[in-house]
This record gives sequence, C-alpha cells and structure tokens, in this order.
Amino acid sequence: MSENLKTIKELADELSVTKQNIQYHYQRLPKELQLKSSNGSNLINSKAEKIILGKVESSSKSNTKDQQISSKENFEDEKLDNPFINRLIKEVEYLKIDKDKIISTKDQQIEKLTNLLDQQQRLALQDKKLLDEYKSEINDLKALKMPTQETQFKHLDNQYKDEVNALKEKLENLQEQIKVQKRIEEQEKPRKWWGLWRK
Repeated sequence: MSENLKTIKELADELSVTKQNIQYHYQRLPKELQLKSSNGSNLINSKAEKIILGKVESSSKSNTKDQQISSKENFEDEKLDNPFINRLIKEVEYLKIDKDKIISTKDQQIEKLTNLLDQQQRLALQDKKLLDEYKSEINDLKALKMPTQETQFKHLDNQYKDEVNALKEKLENLQEQIKVQKRIEEQEKPRKWWGLWRK
C-alpha cells in the first residue's frame, strides 16, 4: 500500500501514551477509518492518526469534560474535510426536513380522513332516518289503499253486474232497433203480384 499504516502499539509508543488510550480513540473513529490487517489487528492511516493525535493532545491539556468537548470539536473539524461524512450529514439534514414534511402531510391526511368518516357517518344516519320515514309512509299508504279480499270481490261483482246489465240493455236496444228497421223495410218494399196471395 502507498499509505503509511501503523498499529495501535506503534502509535502509542510514538505519542508516549498508553495503548488503551489509543485503542479508546480508535474505537470512536468513523467505521470507514477503522482498518484491519490480514491477521485481524487494528491499523491506523494518516487521517485516523491526525484525529487520534488531536484527541490525545487535547486530553493531555484539559480535564475529561474538556476532553470530550474538544475531541468533538476536532472530530467536527475533521469531518468537514471528509466528503463522505459531509454527504451523510446532508442526507441526515434532508431526512429530518423530509420527515417533518411527511409527518405534517400525514397529519393533514389523517385530519381529512377523519372529516370524511364523520361526514359519511352523518350521511348514513340521515339515510337511515329517511328510510324509516319512507317505510312508515308506505305502510300508512298500504293500509289506506289495500281493501280486504271480500270488499275486492264485492266490488268486482258489482262492477261486472253493472257491465253485464249495461250490455244487456244495449243488446235489447239493438234488437228493438233491428225489429223496427225490418218493419220499415217491409212496409216500404213494393209487393210483387206473385207475392200477393202469401199474406
């Protein structure tokens, strides 16, 4: 490899700190900076070395609280130089904004659906009331309209009797008219000489 890689022990000896101190800082590096050798030992590249060096120097200058703050600042400075970390930061910020938009959109959709459900329930209640009213009106009309079978038959009997009587009267009138017509025709007919002895 063209890059100068060091082990944790080599870096600890170089900085005159304990191996555990370097191991502690190494474990807090981003995953892409934590390298492994073929035998499984941890390796440190130049970027990781700068970050660890900054953390070790800051820890020797200040107490543990100040160490956490400065190491975070050093990491912040380092991550500004790393395009991968910058991209991840932008994606996280975008996702936060997108999450807020999605949540507000979902809230609006839930509110609309709740209103629609409420309207649907009101309409269903109104429909049920109308149906009940129509049923009662229909039942009232049926009670008024529907005569019993006996009255129906009586009514039909009377109707047929009336029609039969009317037809009988017409038939009698027609028969009378035919008779009268025949008499008139017979009287108007001149008698022939051979028909004189018939009457």
